[in-house]
Amino acid sequence: MKTQLKRDEKVIFQSQPHWVTLVVPAIATLIAIVIGLAIGGAGRLIEGAASLTGGAGILIGVVGIGYFIYKVVERNNNLWVVTNLRVIDEFGVFSNNSKESPLEKINNVSYSQSFIGRIFGYGNIEIQTAAEVGSTTYFDVENPKELKDTITHMQEEYKHHQIKKQATELASAILAEQRNNKADFVSELEKLHELKQKGILTEEEYNNRKTKILNS
Repeated sequence: MKTQLKRDEKVIFQSQPHWVTLVVPAIATLIAIVIGLAIGGAGRLIEGAASLTGGAGILIGVVGIGYFIYKVVERNNNLWVVTNLRVIDEFGVFSNNSKESPLEKINNVSYSQSFIGRIFGYGNIEIQTAAEVGSTTYFDVENPKELKDTITHMQEEYKHHQIKKQATELASAILAEQRNNKADFVSELEKLHELKQKGILTEEEYNNRKTKILNS
């Protein structure tokens, strides 16, 4: 994964397109190689055309192999990563591209599998978010149920973490306020005591103001 993780962020699950996505490119590459060999063989049967047709056959074969290598690299670079904070979608061969969906923005996650998909373990994932993108579907994903379940589980974990964090912050704020109020009480009482000591306040006035501060 090329995306840099945030502070306190960790990877929980990672998936990519299933190997079945390479079946069609593999067949196309095999056909290209067979055609290349056939053209090269036919060229040898035609006088004076061996060099030209042989070169064309080799070119077709090379293009087919290059296409298959490209699809392999594309599959390896296409990742869906679930962390404790977000879902990251990375893709691209000659360029790096990344999309992310924060867990708190995801409204719903669903998956579907065909009969063949259930046998080989691949399917489609649909993620609906509150962002402008709305709904995004990922096709031919490895272990789609596990990916969906991981996203759902991490959403619950994230909500619990946020509730716990808010409760801790509220408790800290209340405690800080109580400490400030206590410090204010002490300061006011000290001032009253000084005024009494200086004779500015009588004993009765001192007691009345002291009672008012303590009861406030």
